[in-house]
Amino acid sequence: MRRSVIILAVFVMVGIIAYNQRANISLFVMEKGAERAMTTDIIADFEDGLHVTLCGAGGPLPDPKRSGPCVAVVAGEQLFVVDAGTGGLRNLVAMRYPAGNIEAVLLTHFHSDHIDGLGEMATIRWVNSSGTEEPLPVIGPEGVQEVVEGFNRAYQQDSVYRHDHHGDSVVNLSGHGMEPVPFTQPAEGELETVYDKGDLKIQALMVEHHPIDPAVGYLFTYKDRTVLITGDTNKSANIEKFAQGVDLLVHDALAPNLVELLSRVATNAGIDSTATITNDILDYHASPVGAAETARDANVGHLLYYHIVPPLIFPGMEAAWLEGVADVFVDYTVGQDGTAITLPAGSKDIIITSKGM
Repeated sequence: MRRSVIILAVFVMVGIIAYNQRANISLFVMEKGAERAMTTDIIADFEDGLHVTLCGAGGPLPDPKRSGPCVAVVAGEQLFVVDAGTGGLRNLVAMRYPAGNIEAVLLTHFHSDHIDGLGEMATIRWVNSSGTEEPLPVIGPEGVQEVVEGFNRAYQQDSVYRHDHHGDSVVNLSGHGMEPVPFTQPAEGELETVYDKGDLKIQALMVEHHPIDPAVGYLFTYKDRTVLITGDTNKSANIEKFAQGVDLLVHDALAPNLVELLSRVATNAGIDSTATITNDILDYHASPVGAAETARDANVGHLLYYHIVPPLIFPGMEAAWLEGVADVFVDYTVGQDGTAITLPAGSKDIIITSKGM
């Protein structure tokens, strides 16, 4: 009994000391954490191959586990980002991706939730590139010029402030902003090569997102590994054609059963605009089952769902969202921010390295 009292007293004393020293302890932890964050590059630890990470697994609506659409692709040592939804850049930084090393951003289309993080992405890349003289290349179908021009104008004054404060060695003005790299949307059944250097080729393909035009997906081929990222699309024969045998299919999906429920609620509540929107979006996104059918028929290695609609907030919603999927295709992952998959070169392995942040 006496021994227990002594042990309890020791714990109490340690607790009191820790509480009184909490500021010093927090500063120590902060210093070590900052050192790790500033000196660690997650890409340096990757083996050779293709590495896909969801920096944003959601759509335009708030979801605590899913930010706006954003997919990071590392090919060898090169970092690319497909779409720049809200929160994507901050997730990349939190996951220790070197923002200053982003090779290019590729846009699938120009819906706001796919481009609204572009300004922050370009700015943080700029200030972390040690005086780079090259703006961030933004690859996209025709129309990307207007998008880039708008962001560059909006951030122009910010660039002046930062340059005046930090100088050329940190933020060279010639490296500020973005440079559009437009291409013509390929016809159905065709691919358009938008990047081809060394062992990496990136090709664009048309997807079905009517009335949004242009809208494309991207096929990455690095050595002997492949990943196809659809962007927003309905179920598409063109995607099935070019997804044949790919290692990883990253496909958007909207659950009609859940969205129809939201539409009914909005109608009954007299919220006409929400009722209309939730009804309209049903016809230009693939369902989870539809995406699974594409994965099955194209014989892909693994299916990664992203652009998850609607947000999966309540317990049991994911099961409802996935209704019928397992009857069609079983090699799938429902993405969250931070979900990561590795495709090592010279291998058939598909390794889920992280299920989320």
